[in-house]
Amino acid sequence: MLEVCFEDDYIIAVNKPNNVLVHHSAMARNQSDEKSLVQLLFNEYQLPFYPIHRLDRKTSGIILCAKHKEHVTAFQELFITNQIQKRYWGLVRGYIAKSGKIDTPVKGRDANTHKDALTYFKCLKTAELNIPVHPYENARYSLVELTPKTGRLHQLRIHLNKISHPLIGDPKYGDRFHNRMFISEFKCEDLFLDAKEIHFKHPYTLENHSITAKLPCHWHEAYLYLNFT
Repeated sequence: MLEVCFEDDYIIAVNKPNNVLVHHSAMARNQSDEKSLVQLLFNEYQLPFYPIHRLDRKTSGIILCAKHKEHVTAFQELFITNQIQKRYWGLVRGYIAKSGKIDTPVKGRDANTHKDALTYFKCLKTAELNIPVHPYENARYSLVELTPKTGRLHQLRIHLNKISHPLIGDPKYGDRFHNRMFISEFKCEDLFLDAKEIHFKHPYTLENHSITAKLPCHWHEAYLYLNFT
């Protein structure tokens, strides 16, 4: 059963698990028996829901869905005009700076055109493991809070790779040696990127909302073996 983080007459905010598509599309490499978030919601409620924004298949966290199609545009306008703030948590390779910004264009969905992209980050905690990961004798990690100011495809994954602190479990932009270590030592191959918080003013009720989602199980397991400081 999906975790519902918030619900009213207009929207439902659900906690999307890792490795689940928001909805099927021509771009996604869908498996015949793979159920999307939209399908899972329909199975639970026997009602259609309309995603207002997107998350990568491998990313977990909060997704807003409208209960009626005519309400989608008003909420999407909040994203277009930067009136919605999203905060992500990520686990990255190495000791990242205490805070900073990444202001580097990334390719759009057509993979040809670069578009402006801006991400702010803050280091929350660090950890070191006495496990060798090529080419070092020890492995260092940072827990980071990420605040994207634009919403480009794979923006956070690309930006963190750009500053040499790729996300753990990222098969495309990550470090294969650290990914392999997490699989061999901790039996974990999920991406450590979670859309943990979302803040906005409701376009219909005009109320301010701050919605938070629980972290997936593999995050809690990571806390046990990383022993953050």
